[in-house]
Amino acid sequence: MSNRPGGTGATGTVPRARTEESSGSPRSLVTDKGTTTIEDGVVAKISGLAAREVSGVYAMGGGAARALGSMRNIVGGDPSVTQGVSVEVGERQAAVDLDLVAEYGTAIPELAAAVRRNVIGAVERMCGLEVTEVNIRVDDVHLPDQDRDRDRDQERDAERARGQDGHRGDAEQESRVR
Repeated sequence: MSNRPGGTGATGTVPRARTEESSGSPRSLVTDKGTTTIEDGVVAKISGLAAREVSGVYAMGGGAARALGSMRNIVGGDPSVTQGVSVEVGERQAAVDLDLVAEYGTAIPELAAAVRRNVIGAVERMCGLEVTEVNIRVDDVHLPDQDRDRDRDQERDAERARGQDGHRGDAEQESRVR
């Protein structure tokens, strides 16, 4: 497949994302040349990434979703950018629901407004869909002390893995001495 227009020899370009509207409204996804279909997962990924870009968003997803995501990270899986994101996509419109955790000290109404602006801008710019609504549910507030507790727990788990005294196990120690 080529980005070159037929017969002219000039190289055509495909923009990564549209930054401005040519006529004030998004370009149609249905044209006389064909139809473009955007799957829910695409809109969910864009929405999740756009929400995470906003300062004050600590994590995405409800308690159970975050616990499952932590387990996935422990066993070596990739973190899901769609965690905490639910979308409905139609032919020309999309609706987005977000579950997030706010950092302590962040003004939640202002955070929600910033997330909403960023998500709407990203989806409309990249997908050409009109975003009819972005519903935000703040599930939790992350406290700064939680990071220290988590770091301490991870350090303790690492010490247990090495052995109580921080040294390697006896069998490994013996093989090094011989």
